[in-house]
Amino acid sequence: MHHFDYVEDELHCEQIPVRQIAESVGTPFYLYSYATLKRHFLAVQDAFPGIDRLVCYSAKANTSQAILRLFAELGGGMDIVSGGELYRGLRAGFPSDRIVYSGVGKRADEIDDALDAGILQFNVESFEELDAINARAAIKKKSAPVAIRVNPDVDPQTHPYISTGLKKNKFGINHRDALAAYRRADQLPNVDIVGIDCHIGSQITEVQPFKDALKSLLKLIDDLRQEGIDIRNLDIGGGLGITYGEERPPAPGEYAAAIMEVLNGSGLRLILEPGRVIVGNAGILVTSVLYRKGGEHKEFVISDAGMNDLLRPSLYQAFHEIRPVIRDQRQPVIEADVVGPICESGDFLAQDRRMPDCRRGDLLAIMSAGAYGFCMSSNYCSRPRVAEVMVKGDHFHVIRRRERIEDLVRSESLPPFIK
Repeated sequence: MHHFDYVEDELHCEQIPVRQIAESVGTPFYLYSYATLKRHFLAVQDAFPGIDRLVCYSAKANTSQAILRLFAELGGGMDIVSGGELYRGLRAGFPSDRIVYSGVGKRADEIDDALDAGILQFNVESFEELDAINARAAIKKKSAPVAIRVNPDVDPQTHPYISTGLKKNKFGINHRDALAAYRRADQLPNVDIVGIDCHIGSQITEVQPFKDALKSLLKLIDDLRQEGIDIRNLDIGGGLGITYGEERPPAPGEYAAAIMEVLNGSGLRLILEPGRVIVGNAGILVTSVLYRKGGEHKEFVISDAGMNDLLRPSLYQAFHEIRPVIRDQRQPVIEADVVGPICESGDFLAQDRRMPDCRRGDLLAIMSAGAYGFCMSSNYCSRPRVAEVMVKGDHFHVIRRRERIEDLVRSESLPPFIK
């Protein structure tokens, strides 16, 4: 559930008309609902009663400081995949012992920063990374807390670009090699084995893949304990899907019930890494119609938001519902491509979309844009990145100002051999 609703045919975010915000900040802009963000986070956190658990929000979904600070204040942790996300998380107020570090390509300086911060655990994704973490910890005279990311070869039935748990994916260590990885870790003097990790993919709409992966992990944990290797943290990743169009993903309560059924009082500390399920439907992208263009074979709605602002449709052919900010139910329905100003044929927000007719100056809301929206945006075609706005009740605040033209060259310099 989210807080973007029509009031007398005008789209509101909580208690504020979206049109009013657009008139103040201009378009395009990302718009987030504080109430939705809080509700979705607590829905996940409260879905596991009686279990020692930590909800580590997956920062890559949306790294805006205001959103991170909100989740830190709600008692959450953070799942990071870079030194930059570590910096953002610490600055937003996450205690370092509530931060887990995933990702296949951790640099030496990033490992050092995480060791200095005192994070909860490194989710290790290869034998060479395990050795590198041990070496950096030795230099710093520290013990690095690690969990091995095990690839259970479970098909999450999602888009191949966001499937991460198959043996052909780059992530994790194959299940058949996991025992050897733990034996290796157990011999390293500057590594402390604290857990096991798994993440099978994103935008998953069934609970069975999660159950299959968890059963595989629990069997491995039993094998490890028989060898005297104690596992305390069970990190089951994230990946729970949301409704973009016709999907009907399980609610957090249904997901939690399936997980707890398999856990069956194992006594492990549960770590979850939700991202999209918390922020996805808590944000929209608001854009203005620049022009209408009729072609021989189709209609085009040209908006001031493009693939540099929201990449998912071009990258994944992802569906995002498009709503008029001002609804007129007498308007005829058209079929059109909603496209942006970028000089690419792949620059579209929707293709062959049946939608209410719209004209120049109309406002459109691209729904379910809170995850992998702004954080994947770019300055392609020298377009300044858009503003981000958060609403709470009947007030709104610009949490990131729109970039100015001069920001595009602020970090550049000319070499002395060019006049």
